[in-house]
Amino acid sequence: MRWTEGIDKLGIFLYVVISLFAVANIYSVDEGLGKKQFIFFCISLFVGLVIFLMRTKFFENFASVIYFFGLLLLIGLFPFGTEILGQRNWYKFGSITMQPVEFAKIGVSLMLANYVSGPDFNLRCRKSLCTTFAIIGVPAVVVLAIPDVGSLLVFMAFMIALYREGLSGLFFLVCGIIGVVFSISLAVNPLYVVGAIILIAAIFIFLQLNKISWNIFSIGSIAGSVGLICALSYGAPKILEKMPKHQRERIEVLFKGEKMFRDTSGYNLLYSKTAIGSGGLFGKGYMQGSVTQGKFVPEQETDYIFCTVGEEWGFLGAFLLVLFYAVYIGRIYYLAETQKSIFNRVFGYCFASILLMHFAINLGMVMGLFPTVGIPLPYFSYGGSSFLAFSIMTAIFFKLNYADKNSLV
Repeated sequence: MRWTEGIDKLGIFLYVVISLFAVANIYSVDEGLGKKQFIFFCISLFVGLVIFLMRTKFFENFASVIYFFGLLLLIGLFPFGTEILGQRNWYKFGSITMQPVEFAKIGVSLMLANYVSGPDFNLRCRKSLCTTFAIIGVPAVVVLAIPDVGSLLVFMAFMIALYREGLSGLFFLVCGIIGVVFSISLAVNPLYVVGAIILIAAIFIFLQLNKISWNIFSIGSIAGSVGLICALSYGAPKILEKMPKHQRERIEVLFKGEKMFRDTSGYNLLYSKTAIGSGGLFGKGYMQGSVTQGKFVPEQETDYIFCTVGEEWGFLGAFLLVLFYAVYIGRIYYLAETQKSIFNRVFGYCFASILLMHFAINLGMVMGLFPTVGIPLPYFSYGGSSFLAFSIMTAIFFKLNYADKNSLV
């Protein structure tokens, strides 16, 4: 049929499969929540249909309105938000809760796509660069003030979209070095880190003697970089000491093991690993997991839902789920790259990168490779706000892709 041309059937198929598999696993943990999640799924299908029937230019023309509305929702958390699990990042209306940061990501994606696709945008221009970082940075600062560290990390996903549009890879190199130095400094004596940094810097300078134009700027840059990293290595342990006890322990679990904190911050991780490991190759069977059915893992229907998959469906089920996500995210990147419109391409990259960050951090968290930061698994963790927000982004992108494939331009 003519009207179905341009609809990405593979992408929609994977969205439905992942979502329904999520409903089944949430139902295994809690039947009542599983039924609610299915209702969220049905609501999302209706919202997606409405978005599909909207004019494509709506998202481009109203990007700034959606962005500032999302920003206002974030700011409104300070006087009107409800604190849940130590974070004031929820609105509560009777029995209904809403997490605005999930919807703010939609606004940032649209606003970023709208600005980058403008005729005056040029990442080599200081004004464009500052404006771009402001679009991302303003809501990120509000999220940090809440504080919601997990969502703050997800805001780094927008840098991947900017990299596609010309952002220097040096930015990621510097961030990577800072992250590695900070992490190592938490585990070992900062003196060792400083010594290693100075040694590496000396070797680098020796090898580049004939390539560096020695002037005050180059010498100052090298000295400043080494000094900044050295200061960071000394400051990391101090920052750790100032953190709230539960946040500090979540980081220490990575270096000292969850057994040292089995009664506090390591409890979730300990039983999460136990559940995943006990599943074996084929799993214990649907609704047969002893850890899942025994309710040993707190938040197992939300942030730790993946351990249910590992226990009940085993390595094979977990592998298939990871494969579905990999194909789905890769498909969105591929479709984004094929868009004729810069707006569509940037939004697609933002969407795929947000999914990638959520997916990588959540799986790393439940397997002990990343601290517990409260990041839901897209489409899979229980929650109306998260599922609806991801579904809206899904519908917007597939609508943009549909229009692009049917465009005569």
